This record gives sequence, C-alpha cells and structure tokens, in this order.
Amino acid sequence: MRKNYFAKLVKYMKNVYHIENGPNKLTDLRANTKYDTEQVITLVLLGFLLRIKSFNELSLMIKNNEFSKIFPFMQSFIEEFIYLWK
Repeated sequence: MRKNYFAKLVKYMKNVYHIENGPNKLTDLRANTKYDTEQVITLVLLGFLLRIKSFNELSLMIKNNEFSKIFPFMQSFIEEFIYLWK
C-alpha cells in the first residue's frame, strides 16, 4: 500500500501544484554548481511533502527503490545528497 500511496501522492502533486514548472524559474548565486537548483528544490520539497523525519528514513526509502519509478533521473543525485549530508 505504501508504494501505491506514494505514486498517487506524486501524481496529485504534479496535477494540482504543477511542481514541474515552478523550480525551472528559480535561480541562486552559487558558482560552479554540480547540481541544478531545480534538482535541489525538488528533493527538499518532496521531503517536506512526504514528512520525512530523518536522513535515515530517506536513505531507507532510497535503498528500497521507492523513488526509481517516479524520479529515475534523480536516483544517483539523491544517493549522493544523502552521503554528503550524513
């Protein structure tokens, strides 16, 4: 049930909030960035919407490949993000 609920939540977020359009307009003042602002904002927003309490919980969700079908292009980014912030 958890995976089905997660897929429904992401579909709802895309349809109602149109989150794929918003982060494209954001910019920041970082120099020589490795990741786009859009990728960082999407990951943080997803964490808030899913109410992820810790990086351990997020790491467990990544190991269970809960993000792979919805955000396949961000899988390596999420793994490296978790590794850097631990």
